[in-house]
Amino acid sequence: METSIEDVAEDTGGSAPPAATVTDHGDAAPDTAAATPAPAPVPAAPSSLSPSRAGDFMQCPLLYRFRVIDRLPEKPSEAATRGTLVHAVLERLFDAPAAERTAPRAKSLVPGQWDRLRESRPEVGELFADDPEGERLARWLGEAERLVERWFTLEDPSRLEPAERELFVEAELDSGLRLRGIIDRVDVAPTGEVRIVDYKTGKAPRPQYAEGALFQMKFYALVVWRLKKVVPRRLQLVYLGSGDVLTYDPVPADLERVERKLLALWEAIRLATETGDWRPRPTKLCGWCDHQAHCPEFGGTPPPYPLPVRAADSGGTEQGRMGPD
Repeated sequence: METSIEDVAEDTGGSAPPAATVTDHGDAAPDTAAATPAPAPVPAAPSSLSPSRAGDFMQCPLLYRFRVIDRLPEKPSEAATRGTLVHAVLERLFDAPAAERTAPRAKSLVPGQWDRLRESRPEVGELFADDPEGERLARWLGEAERLVERWFTLEDPSRLEPAERELFVEAELDSGLRLRGIIDRVDVAPTGEVRIVDYKTGKAPRPQYAEGALFQMKFYALVVWRLKKVVPRRLQLVYLGSGDVLTYDPVPADLERVERKLLALWEAIRLATETGDWRPRPTKLCGWCDHQAHCPEFGGTPPPYPLPVRAADSGGTEQGRMGPD
């Protein structure tokens, strides 16, 4: 139930849109406008899909509504924030020359990246507001350092020269559905073969759940294929929590299946958006949800639906039962 800062950036287009989607917003507003409070954002129907939000809908349609349409606030968590911090360290390490990409240097980046994260996202400072002596913060930072150090047992950054880091990608399918996301790392071999790499700060899933874990990577591979007309040679998940590496070599038939799945998923999202029928799907993950106060499964009431609705078609399909395959 965690939403990391990467998820937020992913759904809002990252730090900047790709060149193909940059638009001219015209001249700046006159100075007098600066004194006028900005109006509250008007809720809008979803217009694109990211791996995180696709996963939300498959897990629980009502969670998707709370995050995408209602945009209910969620408290930062130690686990998700630590993941964001570790990602930032691994990205920044590649700024150094290859010979200087060592574990001690990487660990030394942790405090500075934590400071930068607090500056850009002040809300994460609330995580340790009740820790005046800094003992819990020190342990938390130590855990981040250990995750960074474990990475060096799985990959050798001195032998890697990523083509892209934290790459925002967006593609529009023939159906009109826009897919978007942020890829942790893209490696390109001299022969032109592409490898997509994603860092996970948790533990690797059990084998029977590996396919679900690869859904995000296949999503990215589909976007890259549609953008570059090249099927990535390898998808690689690096699990820093357990020290495992999960790889998969996709073929076009794999990605075509993912595209069909996403189109069906988007149709279900479109129907729920138009009818306002967002059904909760109770699972063991509900215990970690920030939105229990608004969820009917816990006696709560969702906020008033902010979009216009139409009557649902009779015999509509049941929502919230689409699995990760």
